[in-house]
Amino acid sequence: MTQHSGDGYLLDNRQSEAGERFDAFASLFDASTFRHFDTIGVTAGWRCWEVGAGGPSVVRGLAERVGPDGYVLATDIDTSWTRAATAPQVEVRRHDVVADEPPPGPFDLVHARLVLVHVADRERALRVLVDSLRPGGFLLIEDADPALQPLVCPDESGPQQRLANKLKHGFRALLTERGADLSYGRRLPRLLRGAGLTEVRADAYFPVTGPACAELERATVEQVRDQLVAKGLATRAEIESHLANVAEGGLDLATSPMISAWGRKPGA
Repeated sequence: MTQHSGDGYLLDNRQSEAGERFDAFASLFDASTFRHFDTIGVTAGWRCWEVGAGGPSVVRGLAERVGPDGYVLATDIDTSWTRAATAPQVEVRRHDVVADEPPPGPFDLVHARLVLVHVADRERALRVLVDSLRPGGFLLIEDADPALQPLVCPDESGPQQRLANKLKHGFRALLTERGADLSYGRRLPRLLRGAGLTEVRADAYFPVTGPACAELERATVEQVRDQLVAKGLATRAEIESHLANVAEGGLDLATSPMISAWGRKPGA
């Protein structure tokens, strides 16, 4: 999602590395996200709203499940990557979940992945999503919780791993400066209950190593390298050294835990 706050969303969709990050997210998290769709029971004919869609992969997964008689609305502030998800039942629309009027509903499913953690007015955004559900409809929110596990190299066994973790701490300092809530994920079950949803459940997925973890790390560092240097959080030499270490493939690079929480709007 391209959510502007303060000086703007740190990981802007308009940057070339955004597409690489979306591909890495798809490799890392789509299987978990689709498992939750199937647990909820997304099926033919459902109306779904994909909030802050970013890349096309989740939109395509929803379109396959709802079929030609269903409807998938995919929204983002910057839809340049989302538009690749073309299907008759898919509508792509530019939309800011906080600033703009909600789209016409109601929806059987509203889903947002890695969106609310970056939104300045998360409380208002959550209300909008809940209000857009039909009675009996489901809300699925998936957000990272970097504060639960702050290291990109949990096995900090040497200088390369320590350098990787230094840069990750710098990256998270930039996110915090832009208004991101790095402990948001763990609060999702309570927040969904507080919003009036029932049958609330949650789990977490935590990739520890693999090619997609390395690709996500490389693309993310490339995208924020200038900000890291400008804020004195890393030197250019440290960044180049870390990127070389990532390219060599000897690091076990992890992601933050992705917490998925879902609940149902009362009434059917």
